[in-house]
Amino acid sequence: MSVSALAGISVRRLRPADLGRVVEIDALHRGRAVPGYWEGVRDEFLARDRQRLRVALGAESDERLVGYLLGEVRAFEFGSEPCGWIFAVGVEPELRRTGIASRLLTAACARFRDAGILRVRTMVHRSDLPVLSFFRAHGFGAGEYTQLEIALPPEAS
Repeated sequence: MSVSALAGISVRRLRPADLGRVVEIDALHRGRAVPGYWEGVRDEFLARDRQRLRVALGAESDERLVGYLLGEVRAFEFGSEPCGWIFAVGVEPELRRTGIASRLLTAACARFRDAGILRVRTMVHRSDLPVLSFFRAHGFGAGEYTQLEIALPPEAS
């Protein structure tokens, strides 16, 4: 996609009717569709909740959704101040590396900043190099918190 074609991309709020396209785009990256997960996002996340700042953006070209980004303001335990969290971003594979995800991220960060949020976080699987590279190219790096986890064995019979 050329720079002039990128100019034809509009960024708008995601709508519940976008669910099918979000599932399709996500499945192309994930390798399988998880419509139940996205139905829960639609039902809970896209609901108007004035108590929480949520960012649900879509990138559209010729009235077709070609990318999405979801985030929200969260504050967690351990003394973490409220911050923006990006928890989903996706672009049609043939349109990746054209600047669409960058436009979505820029718009999301502007909304967080307008709400007084000055830090944005995300979590990326260490083997997802394209997404990890995307966020690093936009200034994301290791934060002050370290994720720790343990795999629990199945319950013994």
